[in-house]
Amino acid sequence: MSIKIMNRINQIIEEITSGNTKSIYFLMGEEAFYIDKISDYIEKNVLKEEEKGFNQTILYGRDVTIEDVIGAAKRYPMMADKQVIIVKEAQDLSRTIEKLVTYAEKPQPSTILVFCYKYKTLDKRKKLAKIIAKNDCLFESKKLYENQVGDWISSELQEKGYKIEPKAIQMLVEFLGTNLSKINNELEKLILILPKENTISAIDIEENIGISKDFNNFELRKAVGEKQIVKVNQIANYFAQNPKNNPLIMTISLLNSFFTQLLLYHGLKDKGRINVAKMLRINPYFVGEYESAARNYPMRKVAQIISLLRDADLKSKGVGASNLPASDILKELLFKVMH
Repeated sequence: MSIKIMNRINQIIEEITSGNTKSIYFLMGEEAFYIDKISDYIEKNVLKEEEKGFNQTILYGRDVTIEDVIGAAKRYPMMADKQVIIVKEAQDLSRTIEKLVTYAEKPQPSTILVFCYKYKTLDKRKKLAKIIAKNDCLFESKKLYENQVGDWISSELQEKGYKIEPKAIQMLVEFLGTNLSKINNELEKLILILPKENTISAIDIEENIGISKDFNNFELRKAVGEKQIVKVNQIANYFAQNPKNNPLIMTISLLNSFFTQLLLYHGLKDKGRINVAKMLRINPYFVGEYESAARNYPMRKVAQIISLLRDADLKSKGVGASNLPASDILKELLFKVMH
């Protein structure tokens, strides 16, 4: 999915660069990063600097009506061939967006109208989506799954001349989740600091982003899998002292994901490294951790652990343990998991 989206984005940008612009760019969907990438490119590159003052307009959905947008789009450019109108936070116009149909059927040829319609999508069964898809640019920006984000990080860095260690990728994903905008901001910081051709390491992440390379959910998962009781307790104590950076709900979620994958691992007939990586949707670099954990936790124990994790999740939300501190819930959970 990530490759498909990037190919589509590259196609859109290449068309704009060659001067083959559309009258309407309707950029919609859950992943704001791609919407911003296309709209920012249009904002920076379509008009010359001296043309932007009179011919580039930024509107915000919460401040305008769809009639205001259409009125602006019907104006003619001043001393330029094109005008650009970008409607940011256009999802605030969702109740009246279908009123755009008449304009979309016959748009102003000298206007490039861009909608940044974040976290929502047009109903593709309705007329507006069909018209824009047929005549102009209807782009849906879908959110990546967690197991796709690592490949996206590698790809983004490779384009800029960098490599990154698998452990460093895992730290970023576990700390920042699937928010590509946040991840991209952190990558930009690293790029400013580190020379090209560098391989970004876990130490680079720790020193420049503030994620501990020794005390994080990635290391906790590994220590639990290997039944390193002392290290597990050290990490749990660190989490107790730094609760804002290590929320219990995220720790439980990541452990649940690990043991759910471990249950799947136990059920595989082909436990070769390549097949395991494919079936568990993980980097082959991490297959050894599942091999080790499988020796320490037989299938029946893994099923019990998943039940323990569900109980801990309920406790973390105040069900049955309203006054129990998060650190105590975690320590009790880890003890039961490893014994």
